[in-house]
Amino acid sequence: MASSTAPSVKDRVDRFFEITKRGSTFGGEIRGGLVTFVAMAYIVILNPIILSGGVDVDGNSLDFAQLSAVTALTAGVMTILFGLVARLPFAFAAGLGINSFLAFSVVGQVTWAEAMGLVVINGLFIVLLAATGLRRLIFEAVPIQLKIGITVGIGLFIAFIGLVNAGFATSTGQASPPVGLGVDGSVATIPTLIFVITLLLGGVLVARRVKGALLIAILVGTVLAVITELIWPVGASNGGENPGGWSLTVPALPTQVFSAPDLGLIGAFNFGAFERIGVLAALMLVFTLVFTNFFDAMGTMTGLSKEARVADENGNFPRIKSALIVEGVGAVAGGATSSSSATVFVESGAGIGEGARTGLANIVTGVLFILAMFLTPLTSIVPSEVASAALVLVGAMMMLQIKDIAWSDFSVIFPVFLTIAIMPFTFSIANGIGAGFIAWVVLRALSGKAREISPLLWIVALGFVVYFARGPIEMLFA
Repeated sequence: MASSTAPSVKDRVDRFFEITKRGSTFGGEIRGGLVTFVAMAYIVILNPIILSGGVDVDGNSLDFAQLSAVTALTAGVMTILFGLVARLPFAFAAGLGINSFLAFSVVGQVTWAEAMGLVVINGLFIVLLAATGLRRLIFEAVPIQLKIGITVGIGLFIAFIGLVNAGFATSTGQASPPVGLGVDGSVATIPTLIFVITLLLGGVLVARRVKGALLIAILVGTVLAVITELIWPVGASNGGENPGGWSLTVPALPTQVFSAPDLGLIGAFNFGAFERIGVLAALMLVFTLVFTNFFDAMGTMTGLSKEARVADENGNFPRIKSALIVEGVGAVAGGATSSSSATVFVESGAGIGEGARTGLANIVTGVLFILAMFLTPLTSIVPSEVASAALVLVGAMMMLQIKDIAWSDFSVIFPVFLTIAIMPFTFSIANGIGAGFIAWVVLRALSGKAREISPLLWIVALGFVVYFARGPIEMLFA
C-alpha cells in the first residue's frame, strides 16, 4: 500500500498564499514585508504630527502618544487582515491625504469625535459599494490605458514623496518656482546627502540584480546616518527651524527599547456632526472623504497589482471584491480608533520591489506594526531620508509601465498624461484619476468613440466634476 504523508505547515502556507504559484519564495516575502514596514514606519510618527496639530471647533486636540499607538495598531491589524483575505502584498496605514483633510479642514467645523464619526460613515459606505459589486464594476470599467497611466502616475507620486521627505525637493515659499533643489538650490545638508548615497547604492544593487537590494541599501543608509549624526550632530529640523536637520526622527541608538502603548482613543467617535453643522454640510464632507478614499485606493491597488505582476491584461487582480471590501473596513477601523482612515499604502511598492508577491509579506509587515506599538524607540532609528531612497527607486521601477501606453492616439495620450502629471503636481492620487477620467470621457466622446465609453465611466466622471467643484457647491448651499 502506498503511504501518503500529510502536507507540512510550510506547504500549506505556500498553497494558501500561492507563493510558488506567483513565482515568489518565503525569503522574498519576508524581505518584502520587512522593507514595506521600513518604508512605512514613518507613519507612526507623521500621522500623529498631522492629526495632533489640528484643533477642533471646541478647542481640543488629540494626544500625540495615543495617536502613535492607535496608528500602529490599526495599520498592523488591517495589514494582516488584508493579507489573509485578499492574499496580496498591499499594506495598510492612515492615508495622508485624508488625515490632512481632517486636521486642517473638517475639525474647524466639528469636534474630533464627530470628524472620526464621519470617517466611519465614509468607510461603511465604501464597504456597501464593494459588497454590492458596484465598486468592482467601476474598477473594471476603467480602460486599461488609464490603468497604466495610474500606475505610472503613482510611480512619479511615490518618487516625489521620497524626494520631498528627503529634503532633495523643497518648497521655495515663492510663487515661481514653487519647488527647488535642497536648501537654496544646493544639496547642502547631511540628511539629504545620506539620502543621495542610499539612493545611488540602492540603484547600483538593483541594477546588478542583488537579492535584498532595497533592504541592504536601507540598512547601510541607516548605519551611515547613525554614525554621521554621532560625528557631526545636526539634530532635528523642528518643522524647518533648523533647515539642515533630520526631518522626522534623528538617527540615534535609543535610550530605551520598550514603551507601553496608550489605546485610549479607541471608540472615541460619534455621529453628532449632522446635528452640529446640518445634514447637507455633513454629507458634503462624507462625499469628499468617500471620493478621496475610493479612488486613492483604487489607483494604488491598480499600480501595485501591476508592479507585483498579479494583474491580468485588463489590470484586474485576484480576489478583487474581497480586497475592496477590506479596504472599506480599513476606513471604518481608522475612524473607530481616531487614527484616520486606514487604506492601501503606496509605499507597499517598496516591498514589492524587494520580491513580495503575496499576503505573507503583509503578515510580516502587520506583525512589525503591532510590535511597533511597544517598540516605538526602535522604529525611530531609521530616518525618513533613508526610507525615502527606497520610494524613489520603486517609483523608477513603476515607470517601466509607460512603454505599454498607446502613444499614437492623442485621445488616449492626453487623459493618460493628465493622470500621470496631476498626481505628483497636486500631491493626490484621486486628483490625477479624476482629471484623467474627465478628459477621457470628453476627448473620446468628441472623437467619435462615445460608444466605447462605459456608462459607469460617464457617471464617475460627472461625480469627479462635482468633487472638483465641491468648494463652490458648499458655499452655494451654505
